[in-house]
Amino acid sequence: MTFELRKFADNRRLAVAVVLLAALVAAGAWYALRPQGLPEGFASGNGRIEATDIDVAAKIPGRLQDVYVKEGDYVTAGQVVAQMDVATLEAQRQEAEAKLKQALDGVATADARVSVRRSELASAQAIVVQREAELDAAQRRLARSDTLSKEGAETLQKLDDDRAGVRGAEAAVRAAQAQTAAAQAAINAAEAEAVGARAEVAAMQATVARIAADIDDSQLKAPRDARVQFKVSQPGEVLAAGGKVLNLVDLTDVYMTFFLPEAAAGKLAIGAEARIVLDAAPQLVIPATVTFVASVAQYTPKTVETETERQKLMFRVKANIPPDLLRQHVELVKTGLPGVAYVRWQRDVAWPAHLQPRLDLPTPGA
Repeated sequence: MTFELRKFADNRRLAVAVVLLAALVAAGAWYALRPQGLPEGFASGNGRIEATDIDVAAKIPGRLQDVYVKEGDYVTAGQVVAQMDVATLEAQRQEAEAKLKQALDGVATADARVSVRRSELASAQAIVVQREAELDAAQRRLARSDTLSKEGAETLQKLDDDRAGVRGAEAAVRAAQAQTAAAQAAINAAEAEAVGARAEVAAMQATVARIAADIDDSQLKAPRDARVQFKVSQPGEVLAAGGKVLNLVDLTDVYMTFFLPEAAAGKLAIGAEARIVLDAAPQLVIPATVTFVASVAQYTPKTVETETERQKLMFRVKANIPPDLLRQHVELVKTGLPGVAYVRWQRDVAWPAHLQPRLDLPTPGA
């Protein structure tokens, strides 16, 4: 019995020692990894990694024919990611091209009609010249007849006939001139018709170009390098204009939004240096740049628990990670990760050692 009691006491002391050792290890780990105090000229705030979302949507209503990418795929700018059905658009284009050909034929017909009317005008003008010559000859005959009649060398009948000839010639000239005016009016009408035909051609060319643009836009393309976040629509669905097909996230435009008190935000300038430390990788210190500081104060987010802190007005700040750095590690970039952003509003103060950039990122796939 005594031996068993002694054994029980030894086991109990061993368990206590193990617990104490574990506590010492945990305390040491906490001490090593605890957030270190910031010197004067620095500030920090909690936030999450975010990125710019991009929606790939249908420009015109129609049926979604196919989606060429999967969730998680990385796409490049200009890459075709989905296709809308274009059977109706192709039929519309064929119809518009046929009408365009008809309009071009109409222009040729109108131009030919203008040429005919101009020929008619030239003929009418020639007749006017001929009738004017005939009038001149008739007037000369009348003058001779009048002189001879006064001298008794010409009969009155001949004088009357010459006078009638002059009046007839004058009437012929007026008729020829009227015919010339009519020919000129016909030319103007034909030219106006030709202008209308050319306008119809321009309208049909614009229609063909618009339909071709709609067909081209039916190939939905990625507007920039990005990762497919999720599908919104599936092949076979009928979409309205602006109907979303895919949601992309631009992994070269990644930032953290956080809040700073007035004392720090008021001294912080756009372009100031920043550092981001993620909870998932506290050994990394990611360089960033302040790209936005709110000009209007607001209350702190609801995640701040204490009533005292909630009563303080804070300013929203945004720090972007350099795009070149993101491109080097695009496979590892993930949004939604929580962390802490540190900013330096006093430029002549050096960054603490624990906030110097450290980017010993693991190799993708390792």
